[in-house]
Amino acid sequence: MERVVIRTDYIKLDSLLKFAGLAETGGEAKERIQAGEVKLNGEVCTMRGKKCVPGDLVELDGRLVKIAEGQ
Repeated sequence: MERVVIRTDYIKLDSLLKFAGLAETGGEAKERIQAGEVKLNGEVCTMRGKKCVPGDLVELDGRLVKIAEGQ
């Protein structure tokens, strides 16, 4: 499991995919989310603007990323 630290209250799902290196571009992130390829906390999420908070788990292509809170 990988860990991504955010310094804000939340990060939008499409931005998280880019930030974590799960998608190379925003367009790719959008397409993969809308295609139902991304899981948020174990459930498929098709809302690219979904707010992800520390503690959430995001999965794509077998890679699991946990959002952590930073100072």
